[in-house]
Amino acid sequence: MPRLRGHHLVCLHFFKGEGYNEEFVENLTRVIRSAQDRGIEVHCGADDICAKCPYLNHTRCQYREDADKGIGEMDRTALDLLKLSRGVKIRWAEIGERIPEIFPAWRQAYCNSCSWRWACEGNDLYRRLRDTCPGPHRNRRKRDVTG
Repeated sequence: MPRLRGHHLVCLHFFKGEGYNEEFVENLTRVIRSAQDRGIEVHCGADDICAKCPYLNHTRCQYREDADKGIGEMDRTALDLLKLSRGVKIRWAEIGERIPEIFPAWRQAYCNSCSWRWACEGNDLYRRLRDTCPGPHRNRRKRDVTG
């Protein structure tokens, strides 16, 4: 049973085959398949996804200077929104059922400024949920379509 931290419980629902490198993407794919088959255990701190991240230094994220603090805040927000706590074992599908409800708050807090947003925008679920949210993306999409 994979152990996953808060923000991965949300963000992995929008995974579309992108990542830092091939080893990282392969691990993401394995972990998601295992989560779908076996469920997950909610974890705090570096998890089974982080294990193959090139920016993991022991248990801390070194993506940028303040990354570990920001990720911890994202994790706490995700767990609050999902109404989960450390050590809980839950089916992946049950988390997926909660995503549409929490997406507007998550998107406003994190997606709009996320450096990985471009990857999520290739995911059908992300686009469907985004299109139900009020905001400037609708005008931008319309301009993109019309040129």
